[in-house]
Amino acid sequence: MCGICGIFDYGSRKDVSQALLRKMCDTIIHRGPDEEGYYTSGSIGLGMRRLSIIDLQTGQQPIHNEEKSVWVINNGEIYNFQELRESLQKKGHHFYTKSDTEVIVHLYEDHGIDCVQHLRGMFAFAIWDTNEQKLFLARDRLGKKPLSYTLHNGTFLFGSEIKCILAHPAISKKVDLRSLDSYLTYQYVPGPASIFEGISKLPPAHTLTCDRSGQVRIQQYWDMDYRNKWSLSEEEYCVQIRERLKEATKIRMISDVPLGAFLSGGIDSSAVVGMMSEVSPTPVKTFSIGFEEQEYSELAYARQVAELFGTDHTEFIVKPQMVEVLEKLMWHYGEPYADSSAFPSYYLANETRKFVTVALCGDGGDENFAGYLMYRALKRAHTLARIYRSMGGKAIKRLMDLIPTSAERVDFIRKAKKAATVLLKPPSSMNIHWYSFFNDEQKDMLYTDRMKNILDGVDADEFMARSFRNAPVDHWLDRLLYTDIKTYLPEDLLVKMDIATMANSLEVRSPFLDHRFMEFTAKIPFHLKLKGSTLKHILKKSMEGFLPKNILHRRKMGFGLPIIEWFRTDLKDYVRDVLLSEACLDRGYFKKDYIEEILDEHMFQNKNHANRIWALLMLEIWHRSFNL
Repeated sequence: MCGICGIFDYGSRKDVSQALLRKMCDTIIHRGPDEEGYYTSGSIGLGMRRLSIIDLQTGQQPIHNEEKSVWVINNGEIYNFQELRESLQKKGHHFYTKSDTEVIVHLYEDHGIDCVQHLRGMFAFAIWDTNEQKLFLARDRLGKKPLSYTLHNGTFLFGSEIKCILAHPAISKKVDLRSLDSYLTYQYVPGPASIFEGISKLPPAHTLTCDRSGQVRIQQYWDMDYRNKWSLSEEEYCVQIRERLKEATKIRMISDVPLGAFLSGGIDSSAVVGMMSEVSPTPVKTFSIGFEEQEYSELAYARQVAELFGTDHTEFIVKPQMVEVLEKLMWHYGEPYADSSAFPSYYLANETRKFVTVALCGDGGDENFAGYLMYRALKRAHTLARIYRSMGGKAIKRLMDLIPTSAERVDFIRKAKKAATVLLKPPSSMNIHWYSFFNDEQKDMLYTDRMKNILDGVDADEFMARSFRNAPVDHWLDRLLYTDIKTYLPEDLLVKMDIATMANSLEVRSPFLDHRFMEFTAKIPFHLKLKGSTLKHILKKSMEGFLPKNILHRRKMGFGLPIIEWFRTDLKDYVRDVLLSEACLDRGYFKKDYIEEILDEHMFQNKNHANRIWALLMLEIWHRSFNL
């Protein structure tokens, strides 16, 4: 696992500054504290910081082929590298390291840019081809490893984090207000754009080539397809799930450094820990995090699973004394990011790193098997929408408006009111509405006239709607899974896990996100994933007898902070001081009156604006962390 960056001065063909390349690498030293490596030749420069996981002695990067005509730097792990290595050796290739990265060089020699088709793992790598005089970048299928780039006046720059690119003196930090608008919708900045004008993110499952003329070509090499379902019995699907998940877990346990697992006590992480325990000759090291507020804490469930599988278990408690960490956290994310679970994820990674260098997790289970409450709600909404339309939407809206706002503290009432607002919308809009932090009406009240003029005609909803429309599916509920895998998963969840862990020099691996496993789950009919009102039906059934019943059937809990309460108590004064500060208001984005309104409603009138307040808070802290 590493951090990578590079410079290609295709325009001037001047020699790359090694000092500048080193400066870029220094911004991501947390990704690779063990060592650094560089390759420079004329107008090309590749740099990396290494976190040593496999082949500690000879796995230094950049790595080259036999003739030193192909050079590679890689951030990630190739889980099938041993199989690939054996095959490549039979074809006559010679290896000088025992690392997984070296197989990429020789696959490129044999298959060119199609080398990515043979890789099973998480990766973001760059190859310099001296014969063709071109730079080749690739990102893994799901987007577990990040990669950003820009072209500026004859120079192509790239890096694992945007901070690498910003280290170049010619690159400005001008905020893209369209991306800011998208952030307020989704809680993250959707790719391929970034928060900075002119800087882009390479999408998951895409490659990029840049040649001497500066021509950039981006291609997609993989996608999920839900159209060709298998016809197996439930029992046969269960056998397949257990066998395939165990295999995906086993290959992710290859490591030359201490390894463990995150354990939340939910189905996904519990299943992974159970599979690890069957494979590992020693007790698996497991790590859990909780809160003093018991309604947010899952420690009791995690403890039960740890005892069941005899793990070496460690627990941590998160407290609201976190203000001093927020600016550091936003600096690591590089962009505004408002998923409140980023903080406990960072804290868990920080504590876990004291014991191990690699951890497995349960990310991807919800997207594979329909585990989010949203899926059940939207399934019901799809059915109710027809009734709703026949009864007249205005009549039902008036009925919902009669419910006092104080009742919104009751979870059922809050969800019912939210559902009622979307029943007249098409399925794609229902999906977007569920995710939205600020909808169009709220943005209209929030934005200054200047912002409204700049953003006139901008449609942030199109990012998610495009994936929903283009999904290769036959069933509309499969569209929800596909859309989440193309949007929410890579742009939010995987960004959160990558940044939170790599900021602490910890590598995390996700068996549920093995692309072969995911291709298999796409063949399972949706009605076996969401059966009636039961989420993850087929996964739960496959784990019967392996996990306790109360783990399989307990109420789903999120991993976010208890910010609803914290904004009314411990963080009340801090939030008001930040969001109503002169520095924040002088940016010209938002109206002071509306910010005061949502703060007062949340703190004194029992309305829940926690997510919106958190989004505004993280945006302002991000500005400060980058001196904008």
